[in-house]
Amino acid sequence: MATESPPLGMRRVPLAPRTLEAYVPIVGEDVIADIQSAARPLQGARVAHISATERGGGVAEILQSLVPLMRSAGLDAEWHIISGTDAFFTITKGIHNALQGMPLVLSPEMQSTYLAVNRANASSFTNDFDFIVVHDPQPAPLRPMHGVGRGIWIWQSHIDLTMSDPAYWAFMRSFIEAYDAAIFTMAAFVPWDLSIGTVAIIPPAIDPLSQKNVPIPDEQVNRAIGAQGVDPFRPLLVQVSRYDHWKDPLGVIDVFRAVRPAVPGLQLVLLGALALDDPEGLHYYQRTLAHAEGDPDIHVLMNVGGDLEVNAFQRRASAILQKSLREGFGLTVTEGLWKARPVVAGNVGGIPLQIDDGVTGYLVGSVEQAAHRILAVFGDPAAAAEMGRRGREVVRHKFLSTANLRNYLQFFAQLRPTH
Repeated sequence: MATESPPLGMRRVPLAPRTLEAYVPIVGEDVIADIQSAARPLQGARVAHISATERGGGVAEILQSLVPLMRSAGLDAEWHIISGTDAFFTITKGIHNALQGMPLVLSPEMQSTYLAVNRANASSFTNDFDFIVVHDPQPAPLRPMHGVGRGIWIWQSHIDLTMSDPAYWAFMRSFIEAYDAAIFTMAAFVPWDLSIGTVAIIPPAIDPLSQKNVPIPDEQVNRAIGAQGVDPFRPLLVQVSRYDHWKDPLGVIDVFRAVRPAVPGLQLVLLGALALDDPEGLHYYQRTLAHAEGDPDIHVLMNVGGDLEVNAFQRRASAILQKSLREGFGLTVTEGLWKARPVVAGNVGGIPLQIDDGVTGYLVGSVEQAAHRILAVFGDPAAAAEMGRRGREVVRHKFLSTANLRNYLQFFAQLRPTH
Protein backbone atom coordinates (compact mmCIF):
# COMPACT_ATOMS: atom_id res chain seq x y z
CA MET A 1 0.00 0.00 0.00
CA ALA A 2 1.37 3.42 -0.96
CA THR A 3 2.03 5.78 1.92
CA GLU A 4 0.93 9.37 1.80
CA SER A 5 3.58 12.08 1.61
CA PRO A 6 3.83 14.26 4.71
CA PRO A 7 2.14 17.65 4.38
CA LEU A 8 4.34 20.47 3.14
CA GLY A 9 5.31 23.15 5.62
CA MET A 10 8.19 24.98 7.24
CA ARG A 11 10.47 23.56 9.88
CA ARG A 12 12.63 25.42 12.39
CA VAL A 13 16.32 24.50 12.33
CA PRO A 14 17.93 23.76 15.72
CA LEU A 15 21.23 25.58 16.19
CA ALA A 16 24.15 25.37 18.60
CA PRO A 17 24.83 28.61 20.50
CA ARG A 18 27.68 30.97 19.64
CA THR A 19 28.95 33.95 21.60
CA LEU A 20 30.34 37.21 20.27
CA GLU A 21 33.04 37.17 22.95
CA ALA A 22 34.60 34.08 21.37
CA TYR A 23 35.55 36.17 18.32
CA VAL A 24 37.54 38.79 20.25
CA PRO A 25 40.91 37.03 19.71
CA ILE A 26 40.28 37.03 15.94
CA VAL A 27 38.75 40.44 15.20
CA GLY A 28 39.56 42.45 18.33
CA GLU A 29 37.53 44.04 21.12
CA ASP A 30 36.70 47.16 19.10
CA VAL A 31 34.84 45.17 16.43
CA ILE A 32 32.77 43.33 19.02
CA ALA A 33 31.99 46.58 20.85
CA ASP A 34 30.86 48.10 17.55
CA ILE A 35 28.50 45.15 16.97
CA GLN A 36 27.07 45.43 20.48
CA SER A 37 26.46 49.12 19.93
CA ALA A 38 24.67 48.45 16.63
CA ALA A 39 22.52 45.80 18.32
CA ARG A 40 21.43 47.96 21.24
CA PRO A 41 18.38 49.54 19.53
CA LEU A 42 17.29 46.08 18.29
CA GLN A 43 17.22 44.21 21.59
CA GLY A 44 14.46 41.60 21.57
CA ALA A 45 13.61 42.09 17.89
CA ARG A 46 12.19 38.90 16.40
CA VAL A 47 13.96 37.76 13.21
CA ALA A 48 13.14 34.85 10.90
CA HIS A 49 15.51 33.69 8.18
CA ILE A 50 13.86 31.39 5.60
CA SER A 51 15.80 29.27 3.12
CA ALA A 52 15.50 26.05 1.12
CA THR A 53 17.86 23.69 2.92
CA GLU A 54 19.72 23.40 6.21
CA ARG A 55 22.88 21.85 4.75
CA GLY A 56 24.78 22.04 1.50
CA GLY A 57 25.54 25.36 -0.13
CA GLY A 58 26.66 28.76 1.06
CA VAL A 59 23.33 30.06 2.40
CA ALA A 60 23.07 27.21 4.90
CA GLU A 61 26.64 27.74 6.05
CA ILE A 62 26.08 31.46 6.56
CA LEU A 63 22.88 30.97 8.57
CA GLN A 64 24.42 28.31 10.83
CA SER A 65 26.58 31.08 12.28
CA LEU A 66 24.62 34.26 11.61
CA VAL A 67 21.46 33.24 13.47
CA PRO A 68 23.22 32.18 16.71
CA LEU A 69 25.31 35.36 16.58
CA MET A 70 22.16 37.44 16.23
CA ARG A 71 20.92 35.74 19.39
CA SER A 72 24.19 36.50 21.16
CA ALA A 73 23.73 40.15 20.18
CA GLY A 74 20.30 40.21 21.86
CA LEU A 75 17.93 39.53 18.98
CA ASP A 76 15.36 36.74 19.05
CA ALA A 77 16.41 35.06 15.80
CA GLU A 78 15.24 31.83 14.17
CA TRP A 79 16.00 29.90 10.98
CA HIS A 80 13.22 28.12 9.09
CA ILE A 81 13.48 25.92 6.01
CA ILE A 82 10.74 25.21 3.52
CA SER A 83 9.78 21.68 2.48
CA GLY A 84 9.22 20.61 -1.11
CA THR A 85 8.81 17.74 -3.51
CA ASP A 86 11.50 16.34 -5.81
CA ALA A 87 9.73 18.03 -8.71
CA PHE A 88 9.81 21.36 -6.86
CA PHE A 89 13.56 21.25 -6.27
CA THR A 90 14.19 20.21 -9.87
CA ILE A 91 12.21 23.26 -10.98
CA THR A 92 13.94 25.62 -8.54
CA LYS A 93 17.34 24.41 -9.71
CA GLY A 94 16.20 25.27 -13.23
CA ILE A 95 15.07 28.70 -12.05
CA HIS A 96 18.45 29.22 -10.39
CA ASN A 97 20.25 28.26 -13.62
CA ALA A 98 18.02 30.49 -15.78
CA LEU A 99 18.52 33.46 -13.47
CA GLN A 100 22.26 32.99 -14.02
CA GLY A 101 21.85 32.97 -17.79
CA MET A 102 21.07 29.41 -18.88
CA PRO A 103 18.34 29.35 -21.57
CA LEU A 104 15.37 27.32 -20.31
CA VAL A 105 11.65 27.23 -21.10
CA LEU A 106 9.39 28.28 -18.22
CA SER A 107 6.38 26.03 -18.72
CA PRO A 108 2.95 26.49 -17.10
CA GLU A 109 3.43 23.15 -15.32
CA MET A 110 6.68 24.36 -13.76
CA GLN A 111 5.03 27.55 -12.59
CA SER A 112 2.09 25.63 -11.14
CA THR A 113 4.27 23.23 -9.12
CA TYR A 114 6.52 26.03 -7.88
CA LEU A 115 3.57 28.12 -6.71
CA ALA A 116 1.69 25.21 -5.12
CA VAL A 117 4.64 24.22 -2.92
CA ASN A 118 5.26 27.80 -1.85
CA ARG A 119 1.56 28.29 -1.10
CA ALA A 120 1.64 25.27 1.23
CA ASN A 121 4.72 26.60 3.02
CA ALA A 122 3.26 30.09 3.30
CA SER A 123 0.14 28.75 4.99
CA SER A 124 2.27 27.08 7.68
CA PHE A 125 4.23 30.22 8.58
CA THR A 126 3.07 32.24 11.56
CA ASN A 127 4.27 35.79 11.12
CA ASP A 128 4.95 37.25 14.52
CA PHE A 129 8.38 38.54 13.52
CA ASP A 130 9.79 42.03 13.18
CA PHE A 131 12.05 41.06 10.26
CA ILE A 132 11.63 38.17 7.82
CA VAL A 133 14.60 37.51 5.52
CA VAL A 134 13.77 35.16 2.64
CA HIS A 135 16.81 33.77 0.86
CA ASP A 136 17.05 33.16 -2.89
CA PRO A 137 14.46 32.09 -5.49
CA GLN A 138 13.11 28.88 -3.93
CA PRO A 139 10.85 30.57 -1.30
CA ALA A 140 10.52 33.96 -3.04
CA PRO A 141 6.68 33.85 -3.39
CA LEU A 142 6.20 33.55 0.38
CA ARG A 143 5.72 37.29 0.92
CA PRO A 144 2.82 37.89 -1.50
CA MET A 145 1.26 34.53 -0.60
CA HIS A 146 1.44 35.11 3.14
CA GLY A 147 -0.22 38.51 3.04
CA VAL A 148 0.30 41.63 5.04
CA GLY A 149 1.66 41.31 8.55
CA ARG A 150 3.45 43.48 11.05
CA GLY A 151 6.94 42.37 10.02
CA ILE A 152 9.34 43.88 7.50
CA TRP A 153 9.92 41.41 4.66
CA ILE A 154 13.36 41.31 3.00
CA TRP A 155 14.32 39.20 -0.02
CA GLN A 156 18.00 38.31 -0.26
CA SER A 157 19.63 37.18 -3.50
CA HIS A 158 22.90 35.26 -3.26
CA ILE A 159 23.28 34.77 -7.02
CA ASP A 160 24.50 36.76 -10.01
CA LEU A 161 21.40 38.12 -11.80
CA THR A 162 23.23 40.12 -14.46
CA MET A 163 22.56 37.59 -17.26
CA SER A 164 19.08 36.44 -16.19
CA ASP A 165 16.75 34.89 -18.73
CA PRO A 166 14.12 37.65 -19.27
CA ALA A 167 11.09 35.34 -18.90
CA TYR A 168 12.33 33.86 -15.64
CA TRP A 169 13.30 37.24 -14.21
CA ALA A 170 9.90 38.73 -15.10
CA PHE A 171 8.25 35.78 -13.34
CA MET A 172 10.38 36.19 -10.20
CA ARG A 173 10.20 39.98 -10.14
CA SER A 174 6.42 39.83 -9.68
CA PHE A 175 7.02 38.18 -6.28
CA ILE A 176 10.11 40.11 -5.22
CA GLU A 177 8.49 43.51 -5.70
CA ALA A 178 6.00 42.59 -2.98
CA TYR A 179 8.84 42.78 -0.43
CA ASP A 180 9.71 45.84 1.61
CA ALA A 181 13.45 45.60 0.91
CA ALA A 182 16.10 43.49 -0.77
CA ILE A 183 19.71 42.50 -0.16
CA PHE A 184 22.26 41.80 -2.89
CA THR A 185 25.91 40.76 -2.76
CA MET A 186 27.06 43.65 -4.92
CA ALA A 187 25.51 46.67 -6.60
CA ALA A 188 26.08 45.25 -10.09
CA PHE A 189 23.69 42.38 -9.28
CA VAL A 190 20.69 44.67 -8.67
CA PRO A 191 18.40 44.41 -11.75
CA TRP A 192 17.78 47.78 -13.36
CA ASP A 193 14.02 47.19 -13.55
CA LEU A 194 13.49 46.08 -9.93
CA SER A 195 11.12 48.40 -8.10
CA ILE A 196 11.43 47.88 -4.35
CA GLY A 197 11.55 50.08 -1.28
CA THR A 198 15.11 49.75 -0.01
CA VAL A 199 18.19 47.89 -1.25
CA ALA A 200 21.25 46.94 0.80
CA ILE A 201 24.57 45.51 -0.35
CA ILE A 202 25.72 42.83 2.09
CA PRO A 203 28.38 40.34 0.97
CA PRO A 204 28.41 36.85 2.48
CA ALA A 205 30.97 35.72 5.04
CA ILE A 206 32.59 32.70 6.67
CA ASP A 207 32.75 31.74 10.32
CA PRO A 208 36.39 31.54 11.49
CA LEU A 209 35.33 29.36 14.44
CA SER A 210 33.47 26.75 12.40
CA GLN A 211 35.01 23.31 12.02
CA LYS A 212 35.73 24.15 8.40
CA ASN A 213 37.90 27.16 9.27
CA VAL A 214 39.53 26.65 12.68
CA PRO A 215 43.25 25.77 12.76
CA ILE A 216 43.92 22.02 12.90
CA PRO A 217 47.21 20.21 13.65
CA ASP A 218 49.35 18.96 10.78
CA GLU A 219 48.99 15.35 11.93
CA GLN A 220 45.21 15.63 11.72
CA VAL A 221 45.49 17.20 8.27
CA ASN A 222 47.67 14.34 7.08
CA ARG A 223 45.31 11.68 8.46
CA ALA A 224 42.22 13.26 6.92
CA ILE A 225 43.85 13.57 3.50
CA GLY A 226 45.49 10.14 3.58
CA ALA A 227 42.17 8.52 4.52
CA GLN A 228 40.84 9.55 1.09
CA GLY A 229 43.69 7.89 -0.80
CA VAL A 230 45.49 11.17 -1.43
CA ASP A 231 49.19 11.63 -0.63
CA PRO A 232 49.44 14.59 1.79
CA PHE A 233 53.14 15.05 0.98
CA ARG A 234 52.83 15.53 -2.78
CA PRO A 235 51.77 18.80 -4.48
CA LEU A 236 48.03 19.30 -4.36
CA LEU A 237 45.59 21.34 -6.44
CA VAL A 238 42.14 21.58 -4.78
CA GLN A 239 38.69 22.80 -5.78
CA VAL A 240 35.90 22.56 -3.18
CA SER A 241 32.49 23.07 -4.79
CA ARG A 242 29.19 21.54 -5.68
CA TYR A 243 29.27 19.43 -8.82
CA ASP A 244 27.54 21.95 -10.99
CA HIS A 245 27.77 23.37 -14.51
CA TRP A 246 28.65 26.81 -13.14
CA LYS A 247 31.59 25.49 -11.07
CA ASP A 248 33.11 23.95 -14.24
CA PRO A 249 34.60 20.76 -12.76
CA LEU A 250 35.46 19.51 -16.26
CA GLY A 251 37.46 22.69 -16.86
CA VAL A 252 39.27 22.12 -13.57
CA ILE A 253 40.43 18.72 -14.82
CA ASP A 254 41.60 20.36 -18.04
CA VAL A 255 43.62 22.88 -16.02
CA PHE A 256 45.23 20.06 -14.04
CA ARG A 257 46.20 18.22 -17.21
CA ALA A 258 47.77 21.40 -18.62
CA VAL A 259 49.83 22.00 -15.47
CA ARG A 260 50.88 18.48 -14.51
CA PRO A 261 53.82 18.08 -16.92
CA ALA A 262 55.59 21.02 -15.22
CA VAL A 263 54.79 19.97 -11.63
CA PRO A 264 56.09 16.47 -10.84
CA GLY A 265 53.82 14.45 -8.57
CA LEU A 266 50.89 16.90 -8.81
CA GLN A 267 47.50 15.62 -7.62
CA LEU A 268 44.03 17.09 -8.15
CA VAL A 269 41.22 16.91 -5.60
CA LEU A 270 37.66 17.88 -6.47
CA LEU A 271 35.65 17.83 -3.27
CA GLY A 272 31.90 18.33 -3.24
CA ALA A 273 28.69 17.38 -1.48
CA LEU A 274 25.12 16.86 -2.62
CA ALA A 275 22.80 19.62 -1.43
CA LEU A 276 19.17 18.75 -0.75
CA ASP A 277 17.94 21.43 -3.14
CA ASP A 278 20.30 20.50 -6.02
CA PRO A 279 19.00 17.47 -7.95
CA GLU A 280 21.55 18.02 -10.74
CA GLY A 281 24.53 17.35 -8.48
CA LEU A 282 24.72 13.59 -9.10
CA HIS A 283 24.57 14.10 -12.88
CA TYR A 284 27.51 16.52 -12.86
CA TYR A 285 29.43 14.30 -10.45
CA GLN A 286 29.10 11.40 -12.89
CA ARG A 287 30.15 13.62 -15.79
CA THR A 288 33.21 14.70 -13.80
CA LEU A 289 34.13 11.09 -13.05
CA ALA A 290 33.87 10.24 -16.72
CA HIS A 291 36.08 13.22 -17.68
CA ALA A 292 38.72 12.07 -15.16
CA GLU A 293 39.04 8.83 -17.17
CA GLY A 294 40.24 6.82 -14.19
CA ASP A 295 43.41 8.90 -13.70
CA PRO A 296 44.78 7.83 -10.27
CA ASP A 297 46.00 11.38 -9.58
CA ILE A 298 42.52 12.91 -10.09
CA HIS A 299 40.42 12.40 -6.96
CA VAL A 300 36.73 13.14 -7.52
CA LEU A 301 35.27 13.01 -4.01
CA MET A 302 31.58 13.26 -3.12
CA ASN A 303 30.04 13.50 0.38
CA VAL A 304 33.38 12.55 1.94
CA GLY A 305 33.53 13.20 5.68
CA GLY A 306 32.52 16.76 6.44
CA ASP A 307 33.89 20.16 7.34
CA LEU A 308 37.05 18.71 8.89
CA GLU A 309 38.01 17.09 5.59
CA VAL A 310 37.33 20.31 3.66
CA ASN A 311 39.49 22.20 6.16
CA ALA A 312 42.32 19.69 5.81
CA PHE A 313 42.38 19.74 2.01
CA GLN A 314 42.25 23.53 1.85
CA ARG A 315 45.06 23.91 4.39
CA ARG A 316 47.33 21.45 2.59
CA ALA A 317 46.58 22.72 -0.93
CA SER A 318 49.57 24.00 -2.88
CA ALA A 319 47.00 26.11 -4.74
CA ILE A 320 43.24 26.45 -4.50
CA LEU A 321 41.23 26.71 -7.69
CA GLN A 322 37.68 28.03 -8.04
CA LYS A 323 37.06 27.98 -11.77
CA SER A 324 33.52 29.33 -11.68
CA LEU A 325 31.68 30.46 -14.80
CA ARG A 326 29.07 32.30 -12.68
CA GLU A 327 29.37 32.98 -8.98
CA GLY A 328 27.25 34.96 -6.58
CA PHE A 329 30.20 35.31 -4.20
CA GLY A 330 32.21 32.10 -3.77
CA LEU A 331 32.60 31.21 -0.09
CA THR A 332 35.17 28.55 -0.99
CA VAL A 333 37.34 31.40 -2.27
CA THR A 334 36.93 33.14 1.10
CA GLU A 335 37.83 29.90 2.91
CA GLY A 336 40.99 29.48 0.86
CA LEU A 337 42.04 33.10 1.42
CA TRP A 338 41.40 32.77 5.17
CA LYS A 339 43.77 29.80 5.25
CA ALA A 340 46.40 32.01 3.55
CA ARG A 341 46.56 29.79 0.48
CA PRO A 342 47.20 31.10 -3.04
CA VAL A 343 43.81 31.15 -4.77
CA VAL A 344 43.21 31.13 -8.54
CA ALA A 345 39.56 31.89 -9.32
CA GLY A 346 37.19 32.83 -12.11
CA ASN A 347 36.90 36.56 -12.79
CA VAL A 348 33.13 36.44 -12.40
CA GLY A 349 30.35 37.61 -10.09
CA GLY A 350 31.37 38.35 -6.52
CA ILE A 351 34.83 36.78 -6.69
CA PRO A 352 36.56 40.09 -7.64
CA LEU A 353 35.16 41.56 -4.40
CA GLN A 354 37.57 39.23 -2.62
CA ILE A 355 40.58 39.02 -4.92
CA ASP A 356 42.70 41.91 -6.09
CA ASP A 357 44.30 40.29 -9.13
CA GLY A 358 47.99 39.66 -8.58
CA VAL A 359 47.85 41.02 -5.03
CA THR A 360 45.63 38.73 -2.95
CA GLY A 361 45.14 35.99 -5.57
CA TYR A 362 44.67 35.56 -9.29
CA LEU A 363 41.57 36.14 -11.44
CA VAL A 364 41.26 34.09 -14.62
CA GLY A 365 38.86 33.69 -17.54
CA SER A 366 39.95 30.46 -19.25
CA VAL A 367 41.64 27.11 -18.80
CA GLU A 368 44.81 28.57 -20.29
CA GLN A 369 44.87 31.57 -17.93
CA ALA A 370 44.21 29.34 -14.92
CA ALA A 371 47.05 27.00 -15.88
CA HIS A 372 49.41 29.95 -16.39
CA ARG A 373 48.62 31.40 -12.95
CA ILE A 374 48.94 28.06 -11.17
CA LEU A 375 52.35 27.60 -12.75
CA ALA A 376 53.23 31.08 -11.42
CA VAL A 377 52.27 29.90 -7.91
CA PHE A 378 54.53 26.86 -8.16
CA GLY A 379 57.31 28.91 -9.78
CA ASP A 380 57.60 31.45 -6.94
CA PRO A 381 56.53 29.92 -3.59
CA ALA A 382 57.64 32.96 -1.57
CA ALA A 383 55.49 35.35 -3.63
CA ALA A 384 52.58 32.91 -3.44
CA ALA A 385 52.88 32.74 0.36
CA GLU A 386 52.88 36.53 0.65
CA MET A 387 49.82 36.70 -1.59
CA GLY A 388 48.12 34.23 0.74
CA ARG A 389 48.93 36.34 3.80
CA ARG A 390 47.47 39.45 2.18
CA GLY A 391 44.33 37.54 1.21
CA ARG A 392 43.82 36.38 4.80
CA GLU A 393 43.88 39.96 6.07
CA VAL A 394 41.26 41.04 3.53
CA VAL A 395 38.96 38.31 4.83
CA ARG A 396 39.65 39.25 8.46
CA HIS A 397 38.46 42.81 7.87
CA LYS A 398 35.61 42.28 5.40
CA PHE A 399 34.30 38.74 5.10
CA LEU A 400 34.02 37.12 8.54
CA SER A 401 30.69 36.39 10.20
CA THR A 402 31.17 39.30 12.60
CA ALA A 403 31.21 41.75 9.66
CA ASN A 404 28.16 39.99 8.23
CA LEU A 405 26.28 40.38 11.51
CA ARG A 406 27.15 44.08 11.78
CA ASN A 407 25.89 44.70 8.23
CA TYR A 408 22.53 43.08 9.02
CA LEU A 409 22.14 44.99 12.27
CA GLN A 410 22.78 48.29 10.53
CA PHE A 411 20.26 47.45 7.81
CA PHE A 412 17.60 46.36 10.31
CA ALA A 413 18.06 49.62 12.21
CA GLN A 414 17.66 51.55 8.94
CA LEU A 415 14.41 49.73 8.13
CA ARG A 416 12.82 49.77 11.58
CA PRO A 417 10.23 52.51 12.04
CA THR A 418 11.21 55.17 14.57
CA HIS A 419 8.76 55.95 17.37
